[in-house]
Order: sequence, then structure tokens, then C-alpha cells
Amino acid sequence: MTGDAVVRDALTGDAVIIAPHRQARPNLPAGDCPFCVGGLEAPEAYETRWFANRWPSFPNDRAEIHLFSPDHEATLASLGPVGVRKVVDLWAERTGAPGARLDVAYVLLFENSGRDAGATIAHPHGQAFAYTEVPDRPARELEGACVLCRAPDPELVVLSVGGWSAWVPAAATSPFELRLAPATHVADLPSLEARSRDDLAEVLSNVLARLDALFDQPMPRMTWIHQRPFDGRAWPSAHLHLHIQPLLRARGSLRYVAGGELGGGIFVNPVAPADAAAALRSVSGHIDGARAASGVVPETPVR
Repeated sequence: MTGDAVVRDALTGDAVIIAPHRQARPNLPAGDCPFCVGGLEAPEAYETRWFANRWPSFPNDRAEIHLFSPDHEATLASLGPVGVRKVVDLWAERTGAPGARLDVAYVLLFENSGRDAGATIAHPHGQAFAYTEVPDRPARELEGACVLCRAPDPELVVLSVGGWSAWVPAAATSPFELRLAPATHVADLPSLEARSRDDLAEVLSNVLARLDALFDQPMPRMTWIHQRPFDGRAWPSAHLHLHIQPLLRARGSLRYVAGGELGGGIFVNPVAPADAAAALRSVSGHIDGARAASGVVPETPVR
């Protein structure tokens, strides 16, 4: 990846985008929420909405904000399958439109949920980055044959609805990490048929409710969507999927990445993936359901 003011570290090869103008962006709104109806970014009523980021990481309107609901107190989990389905449609639209641009090679959709995940505004929203080249991490996933066409280990599956499943990866880098994908080899969000969009909305809203129920508190998390690049190449191994990275490892305890992990490039996960999957299966996948944490989840910080 070489565009968008990317600098490659000469030693590690890591890519960094230098965007000094973002240092001036506000951390929190000074007054009313700009994403609520009547606010700066939402002057009219809406169900879902998108607009160009005022503090973009990339030029030429290739960084967007996506509003998931006009309800300031909502979350993706609380929207339920019907509300999340509207968000899935928004994601598909805001994949296809930027992806059709000649200066866009890859569209990354993501959400930072909760202050601990870096969200500066509590109103439910996500973002999209449209890259001029395929970023390193999704590019690595696209090498070789598609591994997502293999059925996940049943012991690690949290939920399956229709053609979609959510499971804890066997090599999860943190407790309660999740991966969501359809069994059918579908390359991108715009290619999803109506029934598959319904299934995705059901699975996503359900597992997010389970994460919130796990410790009886909103789970700070990062979610991102990987799909096929839009650079004109075939990419036969591209299989649409979601990554969910929760940030709590126990009630009230954040999962911090240690220097040994970053320095060595090997992560240490204090919760066995099978135990994490069992814990998530044991709690309610409905926002109004029971919120008792499973006994296999540590109540005190794991050392």
C-alpha cells in the first residue's frame, strides 16, 4: 500500500498514514449531539444516514460517517434484527458507491463502540475508509484458498441463523473475539441477497446482545468488515466476513495488549476459545433477556 500519504517503516515494513490535520479534531461535541436529528450532521429526520467525515483520514470524500439510528441511546444490539437490517443495507450502499470510483481499490467498514474503544460520540455510528490500494491486513487474508468456506468447529460456534454463523476463532487474539461469515461464498455486501441480509442482521444483533449480557454492561468493542477489493482483479478467495474485537476480559477489566505481545508479534489469550464460545452461548441473545454471566467467565482479572 503506497498511496494516501502512506509511510512505510524501513525496519518493520508497517504502513502508517500521516494525517496531521486530524490532531485538531474535537474529542467531544461542545454542545448538542451533531448526529441527533436537527444536529449539525443530521438536519432532517432519518432512519440511517451517511456523510463525508469533516476530519477525514483520506482526501476526496473517501472517509465517511454512517449513522445507524436517530436514537441517541440506541446501540446496534438494541436496534434488533429489523434495525440492523437497515444498517446492513446502508453498508451495502456505501460499499458499492465508493467501490465504483476509479480511485478506490478497497472499502473498509468499521465501528468503534464505547469510549474505551475510542468512540468520541456516543450516538450509534460507524465509519468507512475507501483506500486507493488494498490494505495489508485484508490483503493477507486474500492469499491462497478461501478458509472461510470450511465449516467452523461446532464447539466454537455461538450462533447460526440461516446461512450465517458467528464463532470464536480457534486462534482468537483476545477473549470473546468473534468472526461472522456466511456459509455461501459471497464476495461483498452488495452481492448479498435479501434473505442473507436478514440472516446477517439477526446474527449480528444477537451476538452483540450476548456480548453486552456477558458482564451485564455494554461491551466496548471494535467491529470491521472485510470483503473483496474493488481494484478490478478477480480475487477468487474473497469471502465476506466480520471481525468483532471485544475489549473486556472480565467484568470491569479491560484486555490490554502487552509489550511482549507487540514486541514478539504473538498474542496471549487468557480465556480458552471454547470456554469463550460456551459463555456466549449461555447468555441471552435478546436485548431484553436475562443478563446473568456464565460461570466459566472469570469474575476477577486474569493474570
